[in-house]
Amino acid sequence: MDAGHLAFFALLLVAEVLGTVGGFGSSMLVMPLAVRFLPFEQALGLTALFHVFSNAAKMVLFRKGVSRNLLLWLGIPAVLGVVLGARLTIFFDPLILSKVMGAMLIILGAGLLLRPAWKIQASNANALAGGTISGLVAGLTGTGGAIRGITLAAFDLEKIAFISTSAWIDMGVDLSRTVVYAAQGFLSPTVLSYLPAMALASWVGSWVGKRAVQHIPQHAFRVVVLSIIIGMGLITMLSGG
Repeated sequence: MDAGHLAFFALLLVAEVLGTVGGFGSSMLVMPLAVRFLPFEQALGLTALFHVFSNAAKMVLFRKGVSRNLLLWLGIPAVLGVVLGARLTIFFDPLILSKVMGAMLIILGAGLLLRPAWKIQASNANALAGGTISGLVAGLTGTGGAIRGITLAAFDLEKIAFISTSAWIDMGVDLSRTVVYAAQGFLSPTVLSYLPAMALASWVGSWVGKRAVQHIPQHAFRVVVLSIIIGMGLITMLSGG
C-alpha cells in the first residue's frame, strides 16, 4: 500500500468511526474526501461501494432493535429514491447539489440543536417523505444519510436501535445505487483498487465506533448526532471537488 492509499485508508477509518457514532453512515465525510482523490463520478461509485462494507459491519455489530415499521415506511421509499437519483446523475451537476445540501444540513442541524424541543413529527407520512428525499439526494450527490438521520431522530429510537435501523435501510440504498453506478461506468479499476482498504476501514471503524457509542449517554446522543450533521454540512459546502 503506497502513501496515497495509506492516507486515504486513515481518512476512511476516521469517517467510519464518526459515521457510526452519528448513526447515519460515513458518506457525508467520505464523499468530500473521495473527490480529492478521484473524479466526482468515481467518487460516487467508491462511496457507495464503501458503504456496502460499512453497512454489513453495522448489521453484524448492532443486531438488536431494528424497527420493522421504519424499514417499510422509510427504507422502501429510500431505495426507490436512490435508484431514481443515481439515474439522474448524468443530467445534473452534483457538485452544486452537494453545496445546496450542505447548506440545508447546517440550517436543519443547527435549528434542531438550538431548539431541542422542535423536531419533525414522528409519522409514517414523514418517514415516507424523509426516506424518498434522502434516497434521491444520496443517488444524486452520494450523501443522503444525514437527512435520513434527521428523520430517524423524530422517532426517539434507543441509540443501538437507531444505528441498526439506519444500517439496514442504508444497505438497501447502497446496494441499489452501486448497481446503477456500475452500469454507468463509475466503478473504475482505480475505484476497485481501494477495495482492501475500504473493507478493512469499514469493519475496524464500525467496531471502534460501537465502543464509543457504548460510552455515550442516551440523553447526549441527539446532541452528538446533530453536531456531526452540522460538521458534515460544513465539509460538504467547503468541498470544491
